[in-house]
Amino acid sequence: MTDKQLLNDAVGLLSRLIATPSTSRQENDAADLMEVHMKELGLCPKRHANNVWAVCPDYDEHRPTLLLNAHIDTVKPSKSWTKDPFTPTLEDGKLYGLGANDCGGGLVSLLESYCVAAKMERNFNVIYLASAEEEVSGDGGVAAVLPLLPKIDAAIVGEPTGMQPAIAEKGLMVVELTMHGKSGHAARQEGVNAIYGVLKDLEWISQYKFERISPLLGPTIMNATMINAGTQHNVVPDTCNIVVDVRVNERYTLQEVFDIIRRHVKSEARARSMRLAPSHMEPTHPLVATCVEMGMTPYGSPTLSDQALMPFPSIKLGPGDSARSHTADEYVGIDEIGHAIQTYVSLFKKLRL
Repeated sequence: MTDKQLLNDAVGLLSRLIATPSTSRQENDAADLMEVHMKELGLCPKRHANNVWAVCPDYDEHRPTLLLNAHIDTVKPSKSWTKDPFTPTLEDGKLYGLGANDCGGGLVSLLESYCVAAKMERNFNVIYLASAEEEVSGDGGVAAVLPLLPKIDAAIVGEPTGMQPAIAEKGLMVVELTMHGKSGHAARQEGVNAIYGVLKDLEWISQYKFERISPLLGPTIMNATMINAGTQHNVVPDTCNIVVDVRVNERYTLQEVFDIIRRHVKSEARARSMRLAPSHMEPTHPLVATCVEMGMTPYGSPTLSDQALMPFPSIKLGPGDSARSHTADEYVGIDEIGHAIQTYVSLFKKLRL
């Protein structure tokens, strides 16, 4: 197909996806749409739950494999939308609708460029994956599919980056702190107040500076975001629970950061999960080097994506702007989609893994 045909097909597919509600864990209809459309393109898609993928027909296990991934799920629309979030609306070269920017533009652009790449001469395999549950980092998304795929050597994740390669991404760890005291009658100053017991922990959390600074992602940061204690006004609380949001740069593992926290606080500490790790691709990697050769500028991304669940090197590279994600009247530019398709195809032509 010509560039114009590729763009028209991408915009048409994205318009149908916008009109198909697909909030996280409710992506069945969108997955059906993707599966049917991929068959119409002459592909042989495979499916697990609401994840749909295709492997290049010339797959060779002796070659490295590049994964092209974007997600089909969306967040729920906010009440401040002035347009119908499920009605694709084209105005002034912009396509409005829920998921248009995050990350419908990348989803359809990668699919069109995959179709081109699958037919071109390459020294690597290419796999396209439209995945579910990204917005909730769910077990039924990328994590469920990766064991079913051939070995992956590198990946492009089509999140909105303005088509600049995000080569590092912060990980996320949520830590729960619990301070134990002793209940008593507030009028008689009885008991041991658990709220007072966490004050030093809160002070440490607010002031501690992690030593290893990333030139791409800056420091690892943490914030106490929730606190809960007490049952009624006249009872000294015997427990106080704090939730701490920790954003970890690639200079630490999640376990290292958790161990630092546990050593410094008096409260009991528990990490909800160690799944969402920071990611980083070396600037010398052929994928990054080729992007730079094409005039792109690598940077670090503070926002989380399915990269956190990928145990292989990956970058984020997609049309749109991350600042539009999860906002009312979300949109992606038609020209952004066209530019993305052209850029991906040029990248695949130049890339040697």
